[in-house]
Order: sequence, then C-alpha cells, then structure tokens
Amino acid sequence: MKMLKKSCLLMGAMVLAAVVSAVNAADLKDIQARGELRHLGIKYANFVTGSGDGFDVELTQGFAKHIGVKYTLVYSDFYNVIRDVLGKDVVRKGAEVTLTGDFPVKGDMIATGFTMLPWREAVLLYSKPTFPSQVLLVARADSSFTPIKGSKDLPKDILETKAMIGKNSLLVMERTCLDPANYALKGVGIDLKSYTKNTNLNEMVPALLNKEAELTLLDVPDAILDLKKWAGKIKVIGPISEHQDLAAAFPKDAPELRKSFDEYLVKAKADGSYDKLVDKYYPGIRRYFPEFFARKN
Repeated sequence: MKMLKKSCLLMGAMVLAAVVSAVNAADLKDIQARGELRHLGIKYANFVTGSGDGFDVELTQGFAKHIGVKYTLVYSDFYNVIRDVLGKDVVRKGAEVTLTGDFPVKGDMIATGFTMLPWREAVLLYSKPTFPSQVLLVARADSSFTPIKGSKDLPKDILETKAMIGKNSLLVMERTCLDPANYALKGVGIDLKSYTKNTNLNEMVPALLNKEAELTLLDVPDAILDLKKWAGKIKVIGPISEHQDLAAAFPKDAPELRKSFDEYLVKAKADGSYDKLVDKYYPGIRRYFPEFFARKN
C-alpha cells in the first residue's frame, strides 16, 4: 500500500512537472506541441487597443496561424511585461542589467509597440523591426514653448530640443521608451516628474493637460493619435531621440520562435497583409518614416 502511495505521488509529481514545463515552454516546437501561442500585449497606441484588435494583435494572430497554433492575447503592462515573458524581473543599474526573482511565465512573446533599446536587448531576442518610431518633446498648446524650426541635421535638432527643456518639469515614465535615462535626461538639472499612477503610456497627455508637468515625452505612433484626439490642445516641440525601431521580443532561449516570426514578417510584407495593417491603424505614418517603409525586408 505504501509502495502504491509512493508510486502515485511520484507519478503525480511527474505529471505536474510535465504540465509546468508545457506551460512555460518557450521555443517553437514546444509551442506547436502545446498548440497555443500566448501573446503578451499592452493597451497602447493602436498596437493593442484593448478591444481585441490592434496592429500587433493582428500581426501576431497571423503569425500564430503561420505556425499552426491557437492565438491567445495576454494583457500586461510596461513594468511587468519582461517579467511575464522571462519569469524574471529586470534591474537596471547604469549600463548594467541583471535578472532577479522567480515569477510565473505568462506569455511566449511580446508584441506591443515595443522599442528596441540596448538594455532590453541585453535580456531579450528581438525580431526584425516591425514599425518605426522616435521620441518627441510635447507641450500644451497654450504654453510659451515654441517648436524648433527643424533641419536636415537630426543630432543638432535633438540638442536644440533638449536645451529648451531647461529646468522645467518633464513628465516621464521609467522602464518604458519614455524613460529619461534612455536619452541622457537624468542628472542634468531637469525637473523630472515620474508618472506612477498607472503604467499606461496613453495617460501621458491627459496628465500634461492636467498640468502635472510643463512638458512630456511621446513617441511618434502615440503622438499621431494624440494630436488627433487632443486637437488644438498639444504641440510637438521637437525630437528627443534618433529614429527608433519597434519589434517583437522573445526569450533568449527561443531562437527558433524568433526565426519563424522573422520569416512570417517577410511573407506578410511580400503578400501585402503588413501594408494593410499599417494603413488601417496608422494612416499617414509613411510620410514620417519613408525610408523605413521603403525597406524590402
């Protein structure tokens, strides 16, 4: 009887281990065996709308079909999304990036207007770029800040824009593409106001209009939507960053999944389905980044 009980317990433990392994499996063959791709998305700037669609939602749905599995959207936020895909939290200390803790793995890939940043690349595998971006300085329309004239010299324009901040208050969100540490804006006398009420970048403009700071940062995809939504209430002052690329991100131990996504992205661009998504969710974006959309791959 005792032997039978031990045998049952051992078998139960083995089954549990297999289930946990199946849930946390990350690479292509494991996901195909599971029959489900878990897409980590954040409600943000038409990449993930929160209504079951969005640029990255439809792109990833197409990828799931490409590899022959069911698609599942798992909502996250910018503070926890890396933890949700790696099961580890990210700690940044200057240029050093470390992983700590043990957390449930909730998804297999991130696709959510996710900017390719050096500190993220230290812990994740990025796909080929899926979308272009750039970080801008934005003010209320009734403020005294005057947009820069702009030139063909982007580094010069960035320096001019940064100089306009002075010691004024700047609304930022750490651990996102709007983290001031990404753009040498920390420790230079700027009155930084970290937005911590929630982790939704869509709240930056409402907070600015509520006078929680004199200026804020936005990336281009979000700015395009906000300039329409808040027409006549905000204005772009100038660029804070060079042009950036957005991409899907995967755990380091999922190279085949990343490779398959890259292959799918090439196919989507070739058959026109990628262009349809761009025009559906970001009409007019091509004139801001003509070189990006002229790329063949």
